[in-house]
Amino acid sequence: MATEMEAVSVLQYLDKKSILVIGAAGFLAKIFVEKILRVAPNVKKLYLLLRASDGKSATQRFNEILGTDLYKVMKEKYGENLNHISEKITIVNGDVSLEDLGLHNEDSSDLEHEMVHQLDAIVNLAATTNFEERYDVALGINTLGAANALNFAKRCAKVKVFVHVSTAYVCGEQTGLIMETPIRMGETLNGATGLDINQEKKLVKEKLGELRATGALPETITQAMKDLGLTRAKLYGWPNTYVFTKAMGEMMVGATRENMSLVILRPSIISSTFKEPFPGWTEGIRTIDGIAVGYGTGKLTCFLGDLNAIIDVIPVDMVVNTMLVSMAAQVGKQEEMIYHVGSSLRNPLRNEIFPELAYRYFTTKPWINKEGKAVQVKKVEVLSSMSSFNRYMTIHYVLPLKVLGLLNMVLFNSFEKKLKDINRKINFVFRLVELYEPYIFFYGIFDDTNTEKLQKLVPMTGVEAEMFYCNPKIIDWVDYFENTHVPGLVKYVFK
Repeated sequence: MATEMEAVSVLQYLDKKSILVIGAAGFLAKIFVEKILRVAPNVKKLYLLLRASDGKSATQRFNEILGTDLYKVMKEKYGENLNHISEKITIVNGDVSLEDLGLHNEDSSDLEHEMVHQLDAIVNLAATTNFEERYDVALGINTLGAANALNFAKRCAKVKVFVHVSTAYVCGEQTGLIMETPIRMGETLNGATGLDINQEKKLVKEKLGELRATGALPETITQAMKDLGLTRAKLYGWPNTYVFTKAMGEMMVGATRENMSLVILRPSIISSTFKEPFPGWTEGIRTIDGIAVGYGTGKLTCFLGDLNAIIDVIPVDMVVNTMLVSMAAQVGKQEEMIYHVGSSLRNPLRNEIFPELAYRYFTTKPWINKEGKAVQVKKVEVLSSMSSFNRYMTIHYVLPLKVLGLLNMVLFNSFEKKLKDINRKINFVFRLVELYEPYIFFYGIFDDTNTEKLQKLVPMTGVEAEMFYCNPKIIDWVDYFENTHVPGLVKYVFK
């Protein structure tokens, strides 16, 4: 890796470069692409791989992205049509879960040939982040997809760096200081032996074959595949299918990279933009945002979590900046580097700020519901353990449901539909809590020594220091959540 004396220029690195972005429709990928187009006018080409039914649909997906607020800063600068970027962008209709990214067809053979000879870097951002995804789908994208992307990179004559975006939570439920170390092929978190990715592929194929042979319904197959993923993950010490398949993806690229310069980026919980292209841009309900949305809309009255625990959050633009600096620093070096991108070590954020902050925000700026009424929120009841959560659910939901059930028997099924609805909601809450428990009560701290060294390679002064900020120490968490993140959620996510 470069020493502290070897400052890097990201803008110089991006000059006249051609980069393939795999999974270009994802949240992080969108910010990554916008940043390059905005700050590096001399970038040669961005090839954006999107999965769609055909090339026209893939182009339409990208045009929809251009139509969002994310590009408002660029539109102010270059005009509504953004004509200047059309020559910089090539849309690629492909699929990371297929060999050679699914490019072996008449429509894309010329494009494949062009990329193999022109690309300078490949960034793999393709992922399914659903904790209980179907095992066949998660394995195809998160594990085998990583290998397919790397194999394509090895075919490219000029590619000098391959960036694979993973997650900090490949560590499972480890506690204490978690280091930036690789996960080696077959390594497990609980010491269990026998983890073999080829066997996992075979297991999925056999299970699907069995289900189809018995004429199982599509929903039965989906549930069986979800159950299989969770079972296999827990067998080897991971809490869910997502982090298990991402860990195996790291194993694949680490074991098969040969001389390819490899960057593995492990972000923690990614939140809305801190500064660029403007503060507070986000989309979808991300990991921690469900709590804010539920509370602000009056559907959630309790907070489950240890108030003293540290939650590791990092704004998405800081992740993008770290990616770009890592590419410039790593280019051409025949080694593997792992970067934790988070805040828990250098600017720890404790859960204790959230209940009061949420109450203060939504009492002064209440959410207006579809009836046009302001939603009145109450102070959150804090449940600091699973036992207190179970007690709360029993008192407020399970026991009233039993009473309703007795009334239903007496009054001849008049409450039957309501009973079913409440029961379904209770089961949904319990399932969500079970899935998220490893993160609600997470006690690990992510060491980021490599990332800190990387950040020191950006000149301390000048345009690039302003442009590629990525030090979590600059964040005032109360100010960020109160004046940037929650307002962004209200604007872009609340429906």
